[in-house]
Order: sequence, then C-alpha cells, then structure tokens
Amino acid sequence: MVKPAVYVENSVISYLTARPARNNLRVAGHQDITREWWSAKRHLFDLFASAVVVEEARDGDAVAAEARLAVIAELTLLEVTQDAHDLAAVLLRETRLPHKATADALHIATAAVHGMDYLITWNCKHIANAVIFRSVERACRQQGYEPPVMCTPEELTEP
Repeated sequence: MVKPAVYVENSVISYLTARPARNNLRVAGHQDITREWWSAKRHLFDLFASAVVVEEARDGDAVAAEARLAVIAELTLLEVTQDAHDLAAVLLRETRLPHKATADALHIATAAVHGMDYLITWNCKHIANAVIFRSVERACRQQGYEPPVMCTPEELTEP
C-alpha cells in the first residue's frame, strides 16, 4: 500500500525540537500535539521537505538549528525546481498570499509540483488558512497542479 505523501514545513519541525514553552499555552499545546503526531502518526506517511525548509531551519540559535537539521535529515528532500519557482510567483501574484510570504508560497508550490497529498504546518497565517486556501487551490489548478491539503498535525490524524 502506498502511503500518503506529506510535505513537512519548518514550523512543525521547530515545534518538534524546541524546548517546551512555558509562557505561551497555545505554543505549548502545538508542541505537545506535534510531538504526539511525530511519535504516533508519522510512520503512516512518507515525509518530505525541501531546501526551503533546510534554509529556514538553519536560522537562529546554532544548537536549535542543529536539532532541526537532524530531523530534516530523516526526511526525503524534494528539489525546488523552476516549475516550483514559477508556481510560487503565480501564487504571490494571483492569490491572497502577501508578497512578503515568498517562502510560504515556495513551500506550497514545491509540494504541489511534486504531487504531495498534504502539507503540514503550524503557519495558519499564510499556509493552513481557509480564507487563503480557495485562491491557492484555484491558482494551482489553473497551472495544472493539484494543491496539497494544507493542515496542522492535529488535523492530519489518519491516512
């Protein structure tokens, strides 16, 4: 049986590897959900990332970056192709994604170009956003790509 393909965006990896949040209950909850999903559900899916995820994971504290990169090393890396760059440009031009969300558009585009079933993220401002999704879905399909379902780990519970 073929497992569903999941593009893992950097926010998930960051919540997985970060020290437990003590002052923000929402972040702490997202961390708990992420860690539970990673230990109990990830084996149900084929997991992927891209150079965009790697680049984001390298930012910040060196020790934290090393932990994030160790997780990414377990994933299959997708090539960020010219088709992905072209689709990202379309997404920024024709959807409700703001121009400053270039990396987010490239995550979505890379996942779509490579035929990912899902894109998991905690970025609900620009990626797992129901208001933005319709325009992203329409733009991807107009360019000949099926968009991945963009959701949080909490929503991706069963294949």
